[in-house]
Amino acid sequence: MMSKKLLLNLAAMLLVAAAVPAQEPVIAPADNLIVDGVPKIPASLAETAGRYGSYRGGNLADWHPTKREMLIATRFGDTPQLHLVKMPGGTRQQLTFFADSVGAGRFHPNGGDYILFAKDIGGGEWYQLYRYDVATGSVTLLTDGKSRNLAGPWSSSGDQVAYMSTRRTGKDGGRRMAAVGLVAG
Repeated sequence: MMSKKLLLNLAAMLLVAAAVPAQEPVIAPADNLIVDGVPKIPASLAETAGRYGSYRGGNLADWHPTKREMLIATRFGDTPQLHLVKMPGGTRQQLTFFADSVGAGRFHPNGGDYILFAKDIGGGEWYQLYRYDVATGSVTLLTDGKSRNLAGPWSSSGDQVAYMSTRRTGKDGGRRMAAVGLVAG
C-alpha cells in the first residue's frame, strides 16, 4: 500500500516538474539599447537563424579579354575578395587577401595581364585604386591613399582609365583620367 501511494506521489511530482519549462538561455541586449515590450530572444533561435545570415554569394566582376576566364568577387572569410576562374565549371583561385573589402575588379582590356581593382580602407568607403599583376601577384597602389576613388571606363586605347576622386576638394567626386600604373597629377 505504501509503495502505491509513494509511486502516485512521485508520478504527480514528475508531472508538475515536466510542466514547468526549463530556463533557456536568452540573448541579452547591449547596454546602449533601451528595450521595452520586446520579448526575450532564446539563444537557440539566434543559433538557428544564424545560418541564414551567414552566406556567401559570388558576383561576376569581369571576363578576361582574350581567354575563357573570368574574375569574380566573393566573400571568403569576412570580406569580399577577387578570385580567378580559369575554365567553365572550374575552381576559383583567390587573388587578393586583404582584411578590407575588395571589389570592382576589371582586367586590362589589352591582354588582361593585370587587373584594376578598388579596395576599401577600414570600412569607411574611402576606396583606393590598385593594379594587380596577374603574372607576379604584386599589388600597386595607383591613387593617393587618402581620397575616395571610384573607377570608371577604360580609354579606347586601354592605356588610361577614367575615375572619380575626392582628391581635389576632399568632398566632391571630380572626374580624372590617369595612365594605368601612374598616379594622375
